[in-house]
Amino acid sequence: MKVIDEIYGEFIIEPVLEELINCQIIQRLKKVHQGGASYLVNKQWNGTRYAHSVGVMLLVRQLGGTIEEQIAGLLHDVSHTAFSHVIDYVFDAKDEDYHEKIFNQVVEGSDIPTILAKYNWDYKKIIDDLSQWKILEQPLPELCADRIDYTLRDMFHCGIISLEEIQTFLSHLVIIDEKIYIDNIEWTEWFVDTYFKEVIDYFLDPLNIYGYTILSKTLKMALNKNILEANHFLGTDEEIINLLYRSNDNEIIHLLNQLQEKVTLIEDEQDFDYHMKQKERLIDPSIWLDGQLIKASTISKKVQQQNSKASIKASKGVYLRVISKW
Repeated sequence: MKVIDEIYGEFIIEPVLEELINCQIIQRLKKVHQGGASYLVNKQWNGTRYAHSVGVMLLVRQLGGTIEEQIAGLLHDVSHTAFSHVIDYVFDAKDEDYHEKIFNQVVEGSDIPTILAKYNWDYKKIIDDLSQWKILEQPLPELCADRIDYTLRDMFHCGIISLEEIQTFLSHLVIIDEKIYIDNIEWTEWFVDTYFKEVIDYFLDPLNIYGYTILSKTLKMALNKNILEANHFLGTDEEIINLLYRSNDNEIIHLLNQLQEKVTLIEDEQDFDYHMKQKERLIDPSIWLDGQLIKASTISKKVQQQNSKASIKASKGVYLRVISKW
């Protein structure tokens, strides 16, 4: 099977990866938006969990990861619910980890164990501890394939970075002790800047926060009215939206109709309608220079300043006032 990705190019993949990609639980991710409510308020914010999952698999492959780690990369987001991280606000998962809590349950209820067994892979050895895959997952403030892919992919779709910049950045990645590092301070600063455009400028964009707030309020109300059940969230975004509209509930439909692009918002800490915070995401990658690993912040004032600014913004959150809704 040939896989073509807009960022990483063309790859011929093994039959086990082909079968996993084509199974229902992975195909579902084509209709689960990466940005949660984002696509409802900005049609350009329309990346999917599927594109990201395949992208992570291919990046792991490109960086020399084993077939097991590529499988883990493909599967790492398989338990994301409809609307992705919006669910964390619905179920008050403060660490934004609801999908991680249900990961094993979702995998075990799918075709994944059977497919892997067909190729003599034990699914538990691959997915029980994703942190064993060091290219795929690393805690902040370091780099990993998951973090790199969603940053590059989102910012490319938003027109913030070019494909040429991405390819140059990828050429500066090196693997040391199975972990990802950058071999150049200039491209480290470029990635840190790009990452904060993702987690601050994009994640905390007023329109994005507005979308999350209204949609999470809508979904909570639908659960309380028994219009939705928790298991519905293992479907797709479109399926949930259709269920909500078919309810003919005036309160629900009124809220849904507020999820549109023409809303006018301002940030105002003194007079606000909504306030939302997301978990702090700071990055300070180690750089491989002259045969040793050096924290970027120790040699880059720019990285220090960006982290300080991002920390203040994340801790404060976003205070929104709605000026007009259409």
